[in-house]
Amino acid sequence: MIDKNQTCVAGQDSMPYMTCLIHILEEWLGVEQLEDYLNFANHLLWVFTPLILLILPYFTIFLLYLTIIFLHIYKRKNVLKEAYSHNLWDGARKTVATLWDGHAAVWHGYEVHGMEKIPEEGPALIIFYHGAIPIDFYYFMAKIFIHKGRTCRVVADHFVFKIPGFSLLLDVFCALHGPREKCVEILRSGHLLAISPGGVREALMSDETYNIVWGNRKGFAQVAIDAKVAFYLKTAASDFDI
Repeated sequence: MIDKNQTCVAGQDSMPYMTCLIHILEEWLGVEQLEDYLNFANHLLWVFTPLILLILPYFTIFLLYLTIIFLHIYKRKNVLKEAYSHNLWDGARKTVATLWDGHAAVWHGYEVHGMEKIPEEGPALIIFYHGAIPIDFYYFMAKIFIHKGRTCRVVADHFVFKIPGFSLLLDVFCALHGPREKCVEILRSGHLLAISPGGVREALMSDETYNIVWGNRKGFAQVAIDAKVAFYLKTAASDFDI
């Protein structure tokens, strides 16, 4: 039996709500057999969904290199200003952060809950899950710069510094590969620092259930103790909870 709230009445006949809505749209748009068009569009979406999922990682890499190209152009354009400005890269960081934040909102509907807990000044240690491509952390860095005006330093694996073209990107966004003493120094200087204890091992060995793969890596805890800071964040697939 069709529920009364999900039907509409046309004369003596009663029909499902969606069927009724399609008939109304057909009359309004002047299009016959609209349901066939909708079924065809749904079929196309089903067919091309694997292609979209395949393209996404390559699009992320493309966006990274687009960012690097922009930074090189920005560097050449402002080469004469470098001697007179202490914040040469702030304009570039703002532009790049806006680009990545827009991509996060449109492509993933990305959100950050608890941004108010990020301090306006002073140190904070951020611990995050390392996905195969930690794109959610890229988005988070963009959010921090847009809303807090702060650059979040991040510890990266040694191999990242050997990727062709990445040196400028890593330099502008203050990436480092440690060691522990350097991390403590950064926090004591009042900066934000992000560490993924799982690193590349977590990126390769974890799965769609987002299991933490930290092993015996506890150095980040010692960094927090030595720098006398306490701050914990966790990532999910589509948002960032603080």
